Amino acid sequence: MIIDSHAHLVAPPSFYGYRANLLASGGYYKGKPGISDDVLAESAAGNVAIMDSVGTDVQLLCPRPFHQMQSAKPDRIVHWWIEANNDLIARTVAMHPTRFAGVAGLPVCAGSPVTDALPELDRAVNDLGFVGVTLNPDPNEGIGHGPGLDDEYWYPLWERMVELNVPALIHSSGCNNGRESYSEHFITEESIAILTLIRGEVLQRFPGLRIIVAHGGGSVPYQIGRWQAEVLAPSLGGDPNNTRFEVLLRQLYFDTVLHYPPSLELLLKLVGPDRVLFGTEKPGSGSATNPDTGRGFDDLKPVIEAMDFLSEDDRSLVFEQNARAVFPRLKIEA
Repeated sequence: MIIDSHAHLVAPPSFYGYRANLLASGGYYKGKPGISDDVLAESAAGNVAIMDSVGTDVQLLCPRPFHQMQSAKPDRIVHWWIEANNDLIARTVAMHPTRFAGVAGLPVCAGSPVTDALPELDRAVNDLGFVGVTLNPDPNEGIGHGPGLDDEYWYPLWERMVELNVPALIHSSGCNNGRESYSEHFITEESIAILTLIRGEVLQRFPGLRIIVAHGGGSVPYQIGRWQAEVLAPSLGGDPNNTRFEVLLRQLYFDTVLHYPPSLELLLKLVGPDRVLFGTEKPGSGSATNPDTGRGFDDLKPVIEAMDFLSEDDRSLVFEQNARAVFPRLKIEA
């Protein structure tokens, strides 16, 4: 079975009109998205057709991150919008229960306690049947200074995730600083997330916590020489036990959303196939056609199948078994 652990909701365009109405009303009017079953079914069927075209059996759906607008004020706009995303994902899953599972967005709002997001986490897992969450490490969306993932600010969320036995996909959101695009911001924040988690105490304090870092770990695996050196240097905040950086990296999981085969090969060799989950983000930024292959850059199944250093057991881990271990609430049968 091929499980795509990093995919986003394919919604009809009118859904984003609801987002515009929330912003335009300034939080004074909630309204309803008004997406009929027929309209949603058409979008969902289109996504299933894309999956079939590349041999994907199951996708784990989360909200489109750059639309989450977690820096918007008042906070209730963020809560209403992310709740609507989770509801639409749940309806999509109900239409194709053997093809999709839900990964919840969380209304972590800039400048507000993370505990405000816990009721929606509970609802998504306990009521909607979601199997994980996606977490934006920068709710400020590029403006201001927010707490790193090693900060105690996040501890209530880590604790609840462990209680519910769900993992988090670290995936940044929008960016409003005018200096970098949201896509560039993704890589920046995912890189910072890895380094703060490794240098902090989170993974020791919450041993049951499972974290997947999107887009192959941001820039970190590809700057390994710098981090190998710094982690062994106490003056630079290195590990006091002199544990090698590549060993520390294996406390985390990574996805395959890398659209360049040599980069994906480096990741697999660096952290091992037992720490990498198949993911494509398809349809998404990698869906353009690669002129060298005639396939989408995000058609990654044949790329992994062609890697001769991977055994069949390795490929099974990447394509299916790692996802089942990291998302134990995922119950779709092969």
